[in-house]
Amino acid sequence: MSIYSKILVVANLNSDEQPALARAVQLAKQSQSRSQICLFLSIYDFSYDMTSMLSHEERDAMRRGVIQQREEWMREIAAPHLDDSFDFSVQVVWHNRPYIAIVEEVFAGKHDIIIKATRKHDILESVIFTPTDWHLLRKCPVPVLLVKNAHWPEDANIIASVHVGSESQTHIDLNDGIVTQLDSLTQRLGAKGYLVNAYPVTPANITIELPEFDPATYTDAVRGHHLTAMKALRQKHGYAEEQTIVEQGLPEDIIPQVSSELNAAMVILGTTGRTGLSAVFIGNTAEHVIDKINCDVMALKPNGYISPFDPEHS
Repeated sequence: MSIYSKILVVANLNSDEQPALARAVQLAKQSQSRSQICLFLSIYDFSYDMTSMLSHEERDAMRRGVIQQREEWMREIAAPHLDDSFDFSVQVVWHNRPYIAIVEEVFAGKHDIIIKATRKHDILESVIFTPTDWHLLRKCPVPVLLVKNAHWPEDANIIASVHVGSESQTHIDLNDGIVTQLDSLTQRLGAKGYLVNAYPVTPANITIELPEFDPATYTDAVRGHHLTAMKALRQKHGYAEEQTIVEQGLPEDIIPQVSSELNAAMVILGTTGRTGLSAVFIGNTAEHVIDKINCDVMALKPNGYISPFDPEHS
């Protein structure tokens, strides 16, 4: 079972409502060991660094004053969520790139998970102007839980998007990691878990290029392969057949569809660390899924992923 003994919560600067903190407290209270929650905020004001009329010491004093004000505000908004069942702290840093500050704190504080509130981004914002959420999905080494709603429903369902059609060891290990997270979260949050897999549609151009090709036979073979692989995965982890769903289509279409049908409160999926132009213009399945569903999303990295901000590999 995943421990989540050290939880890093990214504070929402624009609201006194803190759904990410509420979710962190839920997880901490169900932990078998005492958890630590750190409410974290990265702030920056360009004008403080460009005021030539002030000395370096005066600018530092102004920054410290702003940081202290934010720390006091964070303790105030956190107060209704706190009790004696876990340890709590706040931390504010001065940094002009929030996602770098967050990932650096993951390494410095050895945190197990990041929890952050999110919202639906428009197309331009998610494709061209990469927000902090996308950077964390690509570059954070620990699980990232993006929280869309503060309220956790009773009798909730959590779905795990698995990729069972591949024989790649990376995908096999990632599937196991995703199901392990599903086990932990369903137990802690009192939810029911489902494994969901999408398999590809037969390309239309194949029937034109290969007249003897039988698309129906091919589709049946692909579906059979995915059903067999899903059976092996569910049996490995002790899931019932009715907790598995195998559908034809793209993951970014199937996962939101199943999420809506099951009224899922959370989706767990794997994500890769894209860089360069592919990250800007293509995005990946996790990012497309996040924009199409209205529930919490947890994104996991494959084993062996190395963050560009890992101090041991910089």
